[in-house]
Amino acid sequence: MEKKNKEDKTPQQPIDNSVKPDNQKNTTQETNKARSENHSKVLEDKDHAPVEDWEKYLDMDIRTGLSPEAGKIANNIFLTRGLNNIPEAEKTHCDQYDYRSCKLPSYDWIANLDISFDYIEFPIAEVRFKNSHKDFFLLPQEGVFKVGDIVAVEANPGHDIGIISMLGLQVKRQMEHKHIKPTDVVKKLYRTARYADIEEWIATVGLEHETMLKSRYTAWDLNLKMKVNDVEYQGDGTKAIFYYSAEERVDFRELIKILAELFHIRIEMRQIGVRQEAARLGGIGSCGRELCCSSWLTNFQSVSTNTARTQQLSLNPQKLAGMCGKLKCCLNFEQETYIQELKEFPAPNIQLKTKKGRGIYNKIDIFKKIVWYSYADDASTIFAIPLDKVKHVIQMNENGKHPETLEEFAIVNQKKVEENNNYSMDELKHISDEK
Repeated sequence: MEKKNKEDKTPQQPIDNSVKPDNQKNTTQETNKARSENHSKVLEDKDHAPVEDWEKYLDMDIRTGLSPEAGKIANNIFLTRGLNNIPEAEKTHCDQYDYRSCKLPSYDWIANLDISFDYIEFPIAEVRFKNSHKDFFLLPQEGVFKVGDIVAVEANPGHDIGIISMLGLQVKRQMEHKHIKPTDVVKKLYRTARYADIEEWIATVGLEHETMLKSRYTAWDLNLKMKVNDVEYQGDGTKAIFYYSAEERVDFRELIKILAELFHIRIEMRQIGVRQEAARLGGIGSCGRELCCSSWLTNFQSVSTNTARTQQLSLNPQKLAGMCGKLKCCLNFEQETYIQELKEFPAPNIQLKTKKGRGIYNKIDIFKKIVWYSYADDASTIFAIPLDKVKHVIQMNENGKHPETLEEFAIVNQKKVEENNNYSMDELKHISDEK
């Protein structure tokens, strides 16, 4: 009995079966809820990064310094003339010339052929100037010239300095490609440039950027609606060509007087379009490659919105416009292919008649040979039907037969996604070449 009484004296935790107050019950629920939220966050952190406060990054400077090579390229004022560095005045043959450093490069593929030297000879040379400015000149009867030589050529007035970019049979092929006859070439190549010529040439090229900026500010002061894009000095420093772009006709007579007094040179104004401006400035397109106009394209053809409609592209100016603000030139590259392939597809006004309902044309994929249809009374779902099956259904309809549904011919069924094409015609005409 004593043992039993001793065991009864052992303290025990009381069991409370009473109903808890509401505030205690709510505290317990909140604690459990917080634990479950923390547990879910831990699970989410396994697959997703934690949410960060992005405002602290707004004032952060993420710019990095230019590499020595990038700085060298940026400071090279002769890069637009095909030189990977500033030429040396003591050398008439420019070792810095590289055909890959400029637009419209010309690789001398004939030099690797085993042919006689007489066959290679041709009395005309191609001389490169700034950007895509190139011209053909008659070679003198005396003297030996090589690609990369700095030469003095005929200009009006005075003489200009350029670099020989092409010689021999390659020039003949180039002239045939540009539909230029040898008898049309009248300008002469005088000689290789002297030390004084090259020194003056280097000095005038160094003035081009500053001249462009000053002329641009002068045009703004005169309230002229134009933009000076580039300046090209003549080799002897007596003349400069000012390239500008403008949407309307500009009276720049007063501008020419001011520029002539400011720089003491002859002024020549040349208007270029926005496509030519993009070609001279260069850049990277949405495809991730260098702009076609700044690498190889010279013949700019007009691009209309009908081209985008033919290729069934979304009429979104932000997607269809290139770096120049006009429709992308590459829209014309595949236009003929689309026109040829569309001949195999049925007309958009042809409907597919089934027992379930009429199928209405939505879009096509010419490369996969697929036509997308939807029911006339239910346009929420579209069906991808191969072209051969579409033609089979059309043949059945012509014979008076109607299949059960479109689903039996479709390879893909999906919900129709409405594209945001709420763009005004003024926006589309602004980027189009249509008059």
